[in-house]
Amino acid sequence: MARVIEVKFAVADVPDRVASSCVATAERKAKEAFVMELLRPGEISAGRAAEILSIDRWQLSDLMSEYGICPFDETVSREDLEREVAIGLKVLEKYKGFPNKYLSLPSP
Repeated sequence: MARVIEVKFAVADVPDRVASSCVATAERKAKEAFVMELLRPGEISAGRAAEILSIDRWQLSDLMSEYGICPFDETVSREDLEREVAIGLKVLEKYKGFPNKYLSLPSP
């Protein structure tokens, strides 16, 4: 079940006409900031963040950059990454001669 989060704040001495014209932008930015703070520690996935904000993955990537959020798991060691790359290369080598319109490998 979805939980509704509501954020309220008061700002004194702002003319009503100015405040009302800024409400939609302020609400969007508050939602954006909240979602980014959920994404930062991994409480939600990037896909879920994009879905909540109604943006695509490219826009989310730009937004993450603005908030200083690395799109990669920073806890992965160099050795783990090298191991993953080696596994990926083995898989690619296995399918190198296999005709597949979705897998095109560059010639050596």
